[in-house]
Amino acid sequence: MKKGSLSINSENIFPVIKKWLYSDHDIFVRELISNGCDAVTKLKKLSLMGEFDEPDEPYRIDVIASPDNKTLQFIDNGIGMTAEEVEKYINQIAFSGAAAFLEQYKDKATEEQIIGHFGLGFYSAFMVADKVTIESLSYKQDAEPVYWECENGTDFSMDKGDKETRGTVITLYLNEDSYEFANEYRIKEVIDKYCSFMPVEIYFTNADAPAKDEEEKATEAEASEEATAETDETKDAAEKKEKEAPKPLNTTTPLWTKHPNDCTDDEYKDFYHKVFHDYKDPLFWIHLNMDYPFNLKGILYFPKINTQYDNLEGTIKLYNNQVFVADNIKEVIPEFLMLLKGTIDCPDLPLNVSRSALQNDGFVKKISDYITKKVADKLSGMYKIHREDYEKYWDDINPFIKFGCLKDEKFLEKMKDFCIYKNLEGKYLTLPEYLEAGKEKYENKVFYVTDEVAQSQYINMFKEEGMDALIMTQTIDSPFITLLEQKNENVHFYRIDADLSDNFVDESLSEETAKDYTDKLTELFKKALDVENITIKVEALKNKDLSSMLTLSEESRRMQEMMKMYGMAGMGMDPAMFGGKGETLVLNANNNLVKYVLDNPDGENTPTICCQLYDLAVLANRPLSADAMTKFVARSNEILSILAK
Repeated sequence: MKKGSLSINSENIFPVIKKWLYSDHDIFVRELISNGCDAVTKLKKLSLMGEFDEPDEPYRIDVIASPDNKTLQFIDNGIGMTAEEVEKYINQIAFSGAAAFLEQYKDKATEEQIIGHFGLGFYSAFMVADKVTIESLSYKQDAEPVYWECENGTDFSMDKGDKETRGTVITLYLNEDSYEFANEYRIKEVIDKYCSFMPVEIYFTNADAPAKDEEEKATEAEASEEATAETDETKDAAEKKEKEAPKPLNTTTPLWTKHPNDCTDDEYKDFYHKVFHDYKDPLFWIHLNMDYPFNLKGILYFPKINTQYDNLEGTIKLYNNQVFVADNIKEVIPEFLMLLKGTIDCPDLPLNVSRSALQNDGFVKKISDYITKKVADKLSGMYKIHREDYEKYWDDINPFIKFGCLKDEKFLEKMKDFCIYKNLEGKYLTLPEYLEAGKEKYENKVFYVTDEVAQSQYINMFKEEGMDALIMTQTIDSPFITLLEQKNENVHFYRIDADLSDNFVDESLSEETAKDYTDKLTELFKKALDVENITIKVEALKNKDLSSMLTLSEESRRMQEMMKMYGMAGMGMDPAMFGGKGETLVLNANNNLVKYVLDNPDGENTPTICCQLYDLAVLANRPLSADAMTKFVARSNEILSILAK
């Protein structure tokens, strides 16, 4: 027997492990099962090289939990270890260079995970165990089994073991804070989290599951004999169920490992539902399959999102040789694709010591660029070949595309010609198509709608005049409009209620008369509304039924939105100080109510009509405040009472 103390002060190393991984202490399961997978993979390679004759039994990893004994075992039938290899890989590598390693990382324990470096993946077991044992038998002919034991991460002993089959058994004697991992439900949950797609089958056994005693077996045999009345079909089904072998917890060949031509739509959807627990079908997907200049496989899904209720943050699961690494590592996945859901498996990833963070490396940037290109190619190809499908998906996918254009210059260059917009008739147009169709009426102006209900009055005016506007109702449209203006010289966007186009006005009102009317009505409305700062504009609108409307210059509205976004609203800052014209009440000189006010400035009902005209204009633009709505309802009742007399 060999005994010894670890060559570095363990009271330094294990607190570092535990401190960093305090919130992720279940990660030891991934590390130990990964070690088992590595052991099997090495043996498979030796077999391919002709240095090992594969046995008939399949490769597997077994996880055995004993809730009664508070133990957890990880068993593989891989390459195994000799005593010399245990000495090298467990006793020496982990600690021979650990002094310098600890010196480098001790102050970064909350920044960089250290599991996986200098053999420390195995030592993650001590996060949850007071005592750990290893039983191993190498594949080598005439190898002797070895037994290794370490308690509290301080002193170890190593001796000849009694294991008779090839492979390794690691037994964890769980500490008091970690008994949960002996619970069948809990350990299966962790295996599902980290090991769902590992390349070796993983089986679980509850060592303390109730065993059938002789009396139970006899009772079952007697019941079986009495069941002679059952049909042959029922008997066959029962026998089949009895003989059914236990199923592995993982899938060793996940969908992304297959060639796209070998995958069906149903398989893609089933995989999506299983991995992301989303009951809705994805819109479509992109299967990544690349061997050169780096190895990368994966599937990216465009989910159907309800922007009002769904979380806009997606989930990109990153794998390394089918071993789960992390969710949404931004170095690999472009920020705008974080809205997607998917799996990426890249064995060539330059992971740091933890396997769950990336080194800052030019290679990582190449992967990110490749993924961006594949997404752009898929979308542009759909636009060119399946325009109808592209339009069908547009309302759901446009947040992804617009966000990508805002965040990634290369993606913008690839996608700018494939951005489409719904117009007032519900048809989809590109920006050049919209400008070409309206060049005679509004030249390089692009009108847009942000709220189809609130701006319905303006929409109707546009339709009556044969003018068009684009529907841009999403939050992301505001910065996207700014981007479009930057990238399209001389093109300017105006919300549909920003100003009155000359198309809506007839020429019956002279400039002098309009000024005279404006002066009169400004005075009347100031007095009726009891406000000093109000801008009145009198126009002769073609639609005589339209009495009043509000306009707000595009510049002022954008400034107000910016002030609101940065918390500057309500601080006494007038948007007009930045050059904006502010809000304007437009009154129609061709409307009978406006004419009545002009003809009866001192009339008994004139103040009531002025207030009503203003509120009606506001209602067609935005909701009234609570106080204004109360007054509006009372005034409406008053007007109805007058009419009823």
